[in-house]
Amino acid sequence: MAAVIRQKKTGLELLFILRAKHPRDPWSGQMAWPGGRVDDGDSGPLATALRETREELALDLERDGELLGALSEVRTHLRRGPGPLSVVPFVFELKGKPALVPNSEVQEALWVPLPFLLDRRNRGRFVWIGRGVPLVMPSYRFEGRVIWGLTLHMLDELLVLLARPAAGSEA
Repeated sequence: MAAVIRQKKTGLELLFILRAKHPRDPWSGQMAWPGGRVDDGDSGPLATALRETREELALDLERDGELLGALSEVRTHLRRGPGPLSVVPFVFELKGKPALVPNSEVQEALWVPLPFLLDRRNRGRFVWIGRGVPLVMPSYRFEGRVIWGLTLHMLDELLVLLARPAAGSEA
C-alpha cells in the first residue's frame, strides 16, 4: 500500500482511492490507499506498492515521490495461501504535480486534507453489515465517502506519526 502525502498552500493532503466495485475484490467500493497483491515479479512489499500505484493511478512514485518510511505490517482476517493476508503500507511524499489517471480498479482518486483527519471531531461511526450482523465501526466521512476498517487502522498509525512535533521543534 502507498500512503501518499502532498503539500498544498492550504496544508498537507493525503491521497485516497475509491475502489471500483468488483465481485472478487473483498474491499470493493471502499476507500483505500493504492496497493494490491504481491506479484511473482515483485521483489517485496515496497516493489508491490510502487507497481500497484503505477497501475492504479499512473503515478510513478520512484520518479514523482520520496519514500519517507514504512508503517507497521497489518495482518487481515482474509487468507491468501496457508495464512492470513499481510499488508505493508509505505509512506511517500509527492514531488511536483503529476496527473492521476485511475484505471478500471479505481472509481476515483481524491485528496483529503490532513487537518480534517487530525480533527477528532470529524471522527464518527457507521454501521457495517457483515454476514447479516450489524457492527458499529469507527470511521471518517469525507464528502460522502467513508474511511474505515483496514484503511482506518493504517491511517490511525500515520496520523499519530504526523501529529508529533518535528525533532528539535519546541513543544
